[in-house]
This record gives sequence, structure tokens and C-alpha cells, in this order.
Amino acid sequence: MEEELYLSIGRQFSDAVQSQMFGKPCFKINGKAFICFFQNESVFKLPENIVRETLALEGSHLFDPSGKNRPMKEWVQVPYMHKDKWHSAAQAAFKYVIENNK
Repeated sequence: MEEELYLSIGRQFSDAVQSQMFGKPCFKINGKAFICFFQNESVFKLPENIVRETLALEGSHLFDPSGKNRPMKEWVQVPYMHKDKWHSAAQAAFKYVIENNK
């Protein structure tokens, strides 16, 4: 269920390409990842102000794919319990990556 929702959201971005990031499924735009799927949760690359908002959601946390307490400051992992926020977070991530990688 979780991965199906993640995939359906990612596929809504016509210019996005399915790929891998750290061995995890992701979607990229212009070669840059903007969302990925890890531990049955969606992960989003977001601007600082939206990172703070998203971290306020219960269970959300900075993405730490290594598990060695080295979180990625722009990436927020959002649990399935907040699936209603996944689409808007993906839109914000897409926009952020497009605007910052020209």
C-alpha cells in the first residue's frame, strides 16, 4: 500500500524519471532526486521553511539512510500515517529541486 501510493504520486510528475538513490527507489527531475521511498515511508527534499513544518508531523524525521546519525538536512522522512500530506510534500519537493538546480 505504502509503496503503491509513493509510486502513484511520483508518476504524476510527467518529467520525473524513476531511479535509485542510495539503493532506494526514487524519482528524479533533471537528474536530481526529489522524492524517495525508504522503510515504507516517503522521503522529500524540501526547502528549510517546509522542512520545519514537515518535521512537526508526528513520526517525521530527517532522513538518515546510513543509520549512523548523519541525517540529510533537506530531506524529511514522513510516515504513512500522514499519507494525506505526501502529495503536497512531493509537489513542494519537485518545485524546490527544479528551482535550485538550473
